[in-house]
Amino acid sequence: MDVLAEVLRVSGARGALGVMLKAGGTWGLWLDSAPGAALHVVSRGTVWLHVPGAKPLQVQAGDAVLVPPGTAHGTAGGAGAAMGSCDREAAARAFGEGRALRLGSAPVQTEAIVLHYEQDPEVRTSVLASLTRPMHITARENAQFRRTVELLAAELAQPQIGTTAAINSIVDLLLVQFVRAWAARHPQERSGSWLGAMRDPVVRDALARVHAQPEHPWTTETLAAATSVSRATLSRRFRSALGQTPGAYVTQWRIDLASVRLRDTDEPVESISAAVGYGSPHAFSRAFRRARGTAPGAYRSRLRK
Repeated sequence: MDVLAEVLRVSGARGALGVMLKAGGTWGLWLDSAPGAALHVVSRGTVWLHVPGAKPLQVQAGDAVLVPPGTAHGTAGGAGAAMGSCDREAAARAFGEGRALRLGSAPVQTEAIVLHYEQDPEVRTSVLASLTRPMHITARENAQFRRTVELLAAELAQPQIGTTAAINSIVDLLLVQFVRAWAARHPQERSGSWLGAMRDPVVRDALARVHAQPEHPWTTETLAAATSVSRATLSRRFRSALGQTPGAYVTQWRIDLASVRLRDTDEPVESISAAVGYGSPHAFSRAFRRARGTAPGAYRSRLRK
């Protein structure tokens, strides 16, 4: 079980091309907070990322930075540059016409691609939601990532049959490659988040089992036995990696799966409850109400209005 792929799939963490930027001279662009994450990839020159309360971050050619969901931030040509509001209509027109959004003055000194990633609002388990601050990887760290960016740039430069499908796939691949590269090189910064689980082989093994068989009657004891550690060890390492107990994670994941199926299918509540590991519809309804504040049937009705 590829846990990262499964969480990205269920949480609906799909990406979209935001805009291509070409800038020169003095320029700055302030981006209001948005529900999704933003990935800034610099292909030429230098971009300074500004986040309230933090020092400006220099992002150079070949670098990329992923900004957490809901984070207001700005990009500029200098650490102290003034930033104007983003003209979203102009950006949308540029994207629709297949051209770059021009900022500042000629000649062009900086080129960047901005990608946006959103997640399913009904899913609480999310790789992106675990981010607490911008994640930065540099050109020397990401040879594979850089090749994928070059592929994206080539598709954008010469659109042809299937370009839209290709871009969508490349954007999703970039997110996986970015998380993989960053997590491998910054292990000390992952504790207490979902990414921390990928560092600990015991927790990673336990998560793989839960995600492969969510219908199994998992408890902390059975998970500990399956991963060949004691209950106390699994609990301690789970809390260190994810900030929650094994039981809390199992319940959260089951409710996430159930929420998506309630919204997207016509399966009876009884079938869904069994599929996500509850012995009876009553037990499922009680757990679902605690997690979502309403009964499964009412939840389905509300989302379909």
